[in-house]
Amino acid sequence: MAQSPPRPRTEQFQEPESFLTLEQFIIDQQETFPHSTGAFSRLLRDLSVAAKIISRNIRRAGILDVLGETGVVNVQDEKQKKLDDIAHQELVRALRRGGECCLIGSEEQSDTISMNPSREDRERYAVFFDPLDGSSNIDVNASVGTIFSVYLLPDEWDPDDVIDVSLQRGAEQVAAGYVAYGSSTMLVFTTGNGVNGFTLDPSIGEFLLSHPNLRIPNEGTMYSVNEADVDDFAPELQAFLRWIKRKDPETKRRIRARYIGSFVSDFHRNLLSGGIYVYPVSTEYPDGKLRLMYEANPMAFLVEQAGGRATDGHQRILDLEPTSLHQRTPLYIGSTRLVEAAERFLQGEQART
Repeated sequence: MAQSPPRPRTEQFQEPESFLTLEQFIIDQQETFPHSTGAFSRLLRDLSVAAKIISRNIRRAGILDVLGETGVVNVQDEKQKKLDDIAHQELVRALRRGGECCLIGSEEQSDTISMNPSREDRERYAVFFDPLDGSSNIDVNASVGTIFSVYLLPDEWDPDDVIDVSLQRGAEQVAAGYVAYGSSTMLVFTTGNGVNGFTLDPSIGEFLLSHPNLRIPNEGTMYSVNEADVDDFAPELQAFLRWIKRKDPETKRRIRARYIGSFVSDFHRNLLSGGIYVYPVSTEYPDGKLRLMYEANPMAFLVEQAGGRATDGHQRILDLEPTSLHQRTPLYIGSTRLVEAAERFLQGEQART
């Protein structure tokens, strides 16, 4: 009897039902979560629901009237994009409806937002987020993302005194992550027990575990920095950039420049492939540009859980004491060896191979 022809290679790929869904992962891992509470698990679910809605809106951006600006200048003194506001509203709506957090901080709002303040049994989680990082890329169909960070507030806190209780070091985070909206939508997060990535399957509306136990390569192959501003960089940073471009004398390979202009997208690529992302102080941004609470802290927590490093050039990001909700910081983040080399240059030492 003639043998059947071999099946096409495409049939050998895993079908969606063979993957673990985000809901199943949360149930399986709940005992490892902070305080092992159902509320914390539901909070992660609420964030994933908002991410699905934001992803849908982004993918229909060329059809719906969501491109361009709102005409409002936000607290960051930036012209707010329509999708910035939409993403902010969707996150607030999902978290308010879920009822698992008591406080929200958004890059699009000057002050924190108290959630369900009249509830005596309100949960003590505070969520900070950049609703749509890199939103200027939306109008040209380039990738963007959402960044989020979760803290636990003290047992007793006064809604009228939220600034003091909400300004915690990044080391106090109980969860952090991001959503990358690109060729696919990926949710990557940590609860302090490693990093896992989930890809959204739009056909079933579920995030599926596609990148378990993510680890950033110790050696980097790429660097991400806006070199158009290089003349405004400190001489020590300029020296680091000259060093990083040199060919390795043994392998004849050099580290390549890759810069999208969306922090989430650049970080995500470097997390998977190895590299360093740099947003330093400059003449225009003497304190750095990225926000400590909304961008630097969550990504620093995540990269350390993946085996990487994050610093302001002199100090570990997670050890910085925040003084305001919208505090800015310089950031060097990514593969450990590259970040350590950058620190040595910035501190006036010669980098060691």
